[in-house]
This record gives sequence, structure tokens and C-alpha cells, in this order.
Amino acid sequence: MKLDPRELHGAWDDGRVLDRHVSRSVFIGYDEYGNPQFETTRTELGDLLYKLKYRGDQSAVRPIAQTVRDFVCHWNPGLDVIVPAAPSKNRACQPLFQIADEVGRLLELPVDKTSVRKIRATPELKNVDAVQRVELLRGVHTIEGDGLRGRRVLLIDDLYQSGATMNALARLLKESGGASAILALALTKTRN
Repeated sequence: MKLDPRELHGAWDDGRVLDRHVSRSVFIGYDEYGNPQFETTRTELGDLLYKLKYRGDQSAVRPIAQTVRDFVCHWNPGLDVIVPAAPSKNRACQPLFQIADEVGRLLELPVDKTSVRKIRATPELKNVDAVQRVELLRGVHTIEGDGLRGRRVLLIDDLYQSGATMNALARLLKESGGASAILALALTKTRN
């Protein structure tokens, strides 16, 4: 899979994003309700994520996880555990958890989906500006137990927009969780 990885700067020790989510988006007009409509072309990875999250296409999990595994092996940040970002939306099947589980299997690393707990609901954050995101995320998560203390954590999220979620989680993992290092990995990044 063709990727365009970039460094991510934030409250972590090292961070990367694998690719943009969308390669091209052209405004094509408004729908009958006055909502703007776009013709969108996603990157290969962005398209797989879209199919998994919004179309329920389970066949996307394996190629996404394999891509992450290949990148992490090349990056070689030295990891002890994978921690996926807590989802903002309740779904019967959480796509990021599925990806994290498969990446963990491929890398032979444990995946911890329980130490970081969401203790307060938030609205979906994709249409919220960066300043509001930071406010909405204040006090939303907590750490349970000390299973991450002293460990090198791969914090993984599917879509990086403003970085507010990953920054909040990285700080929490370091300050309350006692992680020795946070390596942040976003699968895709929005254009803005």
C-alpha cells in the first residue's frame, strides 16, 4: 500500500501518521436541504478505513493491520503494549479495537482496551473546532489500574484531525498511567 507517513508533534515522545485520509475533495453543489456536497477521493488507507467504519466491511481489517504492522516494524519504536483511543461513538463492533487487536496479533504485543476508560460521554468530535475539542475532552477519560506503569505504549487512533484526543490521552497515560513512553500513531489525517 502506498503511504505518505509524516511526523506528528504533541504530548508524546514520538509520533507518526501513516497517510492523509482524503487525497482530493471537490465541491459539487448543495443537496435539497442546503447541505454542501463534495466529490471525495480517499487515499488507499483512507478508503479502507471508510469502508470499515461506515460500510461495515470487515475485509478491510486485515490489510489495514498489515500496513500498520509493516510500518511499526520499520519505525521500530520499541513497544510493550498497544492502547487504542477510546471511541467517541458507541458501535456494536468498534473498528479501531478490531484493527488494534489484529495489529497486536501480528506484532505479538498485548492490546489494552480497558486501562483507559471514558467516564463521560462526548458528542462526536469530527465537526467540532480544535478549541472546543480540548474543552470537551477535559476530564472525559481516566486510567484504571496500573497495568501501563513503566511500559512503552503505542497509542493508536484511526483519524487525526486536531490532535486534541491523542494529546489528552498521551498526557493521561504519562501523568496518571505512569507509562514510560508514549508513541503515537494515527492511521490517517484530515487535510486541515
